[in-house]
Amino acid sequence: MLDKTYRPETVEKQLYEAWERDGAFRCNRVHGVEGASGAPYSIVIPPPNVTGSLHMGHALNNTLQDILIRYKRMRGGDVLWQPGTDHAGIATQMVVERRMETEGTGETRHTLGREKFIERIWEWKAESGGTITGQLRRLGASCDWDRERFTMDDGLSAAVRKVFVRLYKEGLIYRDKRLVNWDPLLHTAISDLEVEQRETVGKMWYFRYPLADDPSRFVAVGTTRPETMLGDTAVAVHPEDARYADLIGQDVLLPIVNRRIPIVADDYADPDKGSGAVKITPAHDFNDFEVGKRHRLKVINVLDREARIRADAIEVWRWTETGSGAMTVAPEPGAGGAQEAETLPDHLRGLDRFEARDVVVKDFERLGLLDRIEDNPMTAPYGDRSGVVIEPLLTDQWFVRAEVLAGPAIEAVEQGRTRFVPRNWEKTYFDWMRNIQPWCISRQIWWGHRIPAWFGPDGRIFVELTEAAALAAAEAHYGAPTELRRETDVLDTWFSSALWPFSTLGWPEETPELARYYPTDTLVTAFDIIFFWVARMMMFGLHFMKEVPFRTVYIHALVRDEKGQKMSKSKGNVIDPLVLVDEYGADALRFTLTALAAQGRDVKLSKSRVEGYRNFCTKLWNAARFCEMNDCRPVAGFDPAACSMTLNRWIVGKLAECAAEVERALADYKFNDAAGALYQFTWGTFCDWHLEFAKPLLTGDDESAKSETRAATAWVLDRLLHLLHPFMPFITEELHRHLNGGKPGDLLLGRWPELPETLIDPATAAEMDWLVRLITTVRAVRSEMNVPPSAR
Repeated sequence: MLDKTYRPETVEKQLYEAWERDGAFRCNRVHGVEGASGAPYSIVIPPPNVTGSLHMGHALNNTLQDILIRYKRMRGGDVLWQPGTDHAGIATQMVVERRMETEGTGETRHTLGREKFIERIWEWKAESGGTITGQLRRLGASCDWDRERFTMDDGLSAAVRKVFVRLYKEGLIYRDKRLVNWDPLLHTAISDLEVEQRETVGKMWYFRYPLADDPSRFVAVGTTRPETMLGDTAVAVHPEDARYADLIGQDVLLPIVNRRIPIVADDYADPDKGSGAVKITPAHDFNDFEVGKRHRLKVINVLDREARIRADAIEVWRWTETGSGAMTVAPEPGAGGAQEAETLPDHLRGLDRFEARDVVVKDFERLGLLDRIEDNPMTAPYGDRSGVVIEPLLTDQWFVRAEVLAGPAIEAVEQGRTRFVPRNWEKTYFDWMRNIQPWCISRQIWWGHRIPAWFGPDGRIFVELTEAAALAAAEAHYGAPTELRRETDVLDTWFSSALWPFSTLGWPEETPELARYYPTDTLVTAFDIIFFWVARMMMFGLHFMKEVPFRTVYIHALVRDEKGQKMSKSKGNVIDPLVLVDEYGADALRFTLTALAAQGRDVKLSKSRVEGYRNFCTKLWNAARFCEMNDCRPVAGFDPAACSMTLNRWIVGKLAECAAEVERALADYKFNDAAGALYQFTWGTFCDWHLEFAKPLLTGDDESAKSETRAATAWVLDRLLHLLHPFMPFITEELHRHLNGGKPGDLLLGRWPELPETLIDPATAAEMDWLVRLITTVRAVRSEMNVPPSAR
């Protein structure tokens, strides 16, 4: 006999361990039979950071994936849900460095050295890096854990090296000195997508720059970053701004450093903004960098990698044309490399950028050249990991020619080879891809895939799969064995993640899994990594596999709190999914998230919602207990089409309608519609109406009616458990096991119900639906007239 109450805390652990122990999630099998033929269906999990723990976005994302996986598995597919974790370069290095700080030994990564520090990270991963995969198991995720991968494991690392070397030799990866987003705390470049723009009210300082040949005249320039004026190499005015027409081509004398810099005409200067004149600092502003390129201005770097004013000589660079006709910056000729003889004033050298800002403003005030100060609403760039203000900095970095790779990826979506659901996200994808910039793939950290490049004594670059191959190439070039210096940078984490759909299947080896499961079928992800991840997988998949990495990209919304606010620790409104699992069970949380996952609408989550769907689980459990107590047990060979009684024909038809609605909804990725159909049938049609109508038949004297009703009710409950299983795997498996006397996995590996339309009897449906409406109306009138339930 079923227990009086369902205890998810006991059932879930036991069932999951049994599923995993018995290999129920493995691919290359159909309904548990290894090697049986079935259409391949595959999903790659968006690999969570190895540092991560389950948050509500993960819970939604993985619930939806698991629904698709369990549904396709029951439909007889050869299903692979490929799991794994991402090494998360910057995040992991930060975690381990902070841990070392708390140990109080005084050790840092620099005192340890690169190799020892990386060993420390591997130790941390072995100890703490599997947290989130354990949490995904608690949610019920039926991944093929035997195939779990890690972006730094040997196979994936080999794939990364091969991709890098091939792209370099194809001219699609190159090294250049460019302006990048520099994180002064982490000492690394970060991508535009890792920069968080925060609104603030800053200051706009206006400084007067005197004309070099007529110090009685001034040009007032506005800036929000006074400290960068030390690197100014021009003042720009609009070519049609009459106020400055006679000054274009003249020089001003840059105060404090007394550097002559030209006044140039450029459309970038807005005559309607401020004074109409802007200072141009090519080494410390992205827009200024482009102005500097157009006018061949000097590029002067005055900040070091900690965002302090340089304590030594400044770096000076000039524009030069490359062999391909493109423009790049090179050291100032005759200046000892990039080191210029000019130095900065002693009182500024070595100062933090914000300290230097105050000093520069005071210097201008002392010189009588501070024009005015205004409040200035603005956005400031912050590193999303470090939380510090980002600096544009001119550094040597590695880049991918993303604009070349983007073309086929755009075309694939235009042709419908990959589709986005909802379709409106295609516009977002196109907008970004059609305006894509070179992708900076190098990071100045230690944890990650080290770039397979070596430098000769003259700076020549050798890119090869191994050091031995690089040394051989160098010997061939120089004519003698030559010592090389290895590149210290590692690759952006998203570089290895871009290979995920095929590297996890064994590429570059031609494995059976690669041939069978690539391209994958569906990618389930959030909109905020369309650019980070989806677009890059499209570019690399098409380039290396000559095929899209997935047929469908389903974009789900954000999970917000019940008021629609984004969850954040600062607001104190974060809901921990594991707390809800502990309190209400995994099925209740899964069903809640699914029921709220309407396309294009954010999920507004509250504990009361989860509690409501916990009550739904209880309703299902009690219905099963009722069936058991009334001896409604599965009958071998039962034919639902042979039912003679109106009630039984009606419930069989309603089940068929429900199944068809669920299948349509899943085909269209309308998960909430599928959940809604199941909820309405289970709670309303089956529990509230069918079981109530069945009571007098089950307790009556008509043995034929009793027998048919028992068999029909048991059959409907059994098929309902199958339909509910992808959404609520634990309670359905437990009920199925108990009512059928089987073992864990019988339902998970069972067959999806085939319920033809012929089971729907329109006449019976009309008769019973009329009766339901009649009773509902009578009850409504009684309630309105305040007639007590006991009154006849």
